[in-house]
Amino acid sequence: MDRRIFDDWFRTFRASINGYDYYIDFKKVHEKAKKLKVEINILNSLIGSKNIEAEFKNIIAEYPKCLKVLPLLLAVRGKEIYCQDVNTACNYRFDEMAQTPEEYAYFMRETGLFNLLQEHIISCLYDYVTGVETGLDSNGRKNRGGHQMENLVAGYLNKSGIEYSREVTMKKLHDDWGININAEITPNKRWDFAVKTEHSLYVIETNFYASGGSKLNETSRSYRKIAEEAKNIDNFVFVWITDGKGWSTARHNLEETFNVLDTLYNISDMENGIFDRTDS
Repeated sequence: MDRRIFDDWFRTFRASINGYDYYIDFKKVHEKAKKLKVEINILNSLIGSKNIEAEFKNIIAEYPKCLKVLPLLLAVRGKEIYCQDVNTACNYRFDEMAQTPEEYAYFMRETGLFNLLQEHIISCLYDYVTGVETGLDSNGRKNRGGHQMENLVAGYLNKSGIEYSREVTMKKLHDDWGININAEITPNKRWDFAVKTEHSLYVIETNFYASGGSKLNETSRSYRKIAEEAKNIDNFVFVWITDGKGWSTARHNLEETFNVLDTLYNISDMENGIFDRTDS
């Protein structure tokens, strides 16, 4: 293999790894809205009502399950909402009829929900709820983002036809493949991926850093130690796949690891078929 130049390699790092499914999980959005479809459609009758307070009280008296929709209309997840003003203080419950119809009507009036419905500001409550769920789902981006690099690596492994295991513990390596690794290298370690070929066992760690921080220096030092100690284990290959402009703040430490770990790769390496060059 030609000697790699760190500066050339580092220039291929990405600013973002966001996939097409990162922004909104529309399947989840529609599933959540659909669960409340009956109650939403009942409340939809209030749109444009000339006597909205009386109609609202009748609805929740006959269909109290409609109450569980109300927090969502304010983009709130949960069964309770606390509100107070100079006239009242109340912890409203929406999983049961815990307040009087008059108190719930006060809630609707003071939060602006009656106005939203009566003034025909919206024309379809189900569409409105779908929009609210879309907005709330954006809060899940952090969780989705945390798995994006792993999922990207898995995609390239699949593309290359490589069989692998995910979330692999030391015990699993021993139980599944009869391989014993010195626990001093990584006590209680859980590898992102493990690939067993005819000649070697590859363990793969993945991460992506869009922003910097002290964690990057510690990660680089830790993986450099693993790389150096792994050289003493027969048929054991440690692979680290990382990327992200956040490494600009810890470039020196990353370069030191790059110089001792030939199997340190980034997204560009995967695009260029690095997994197609493993032994069989």
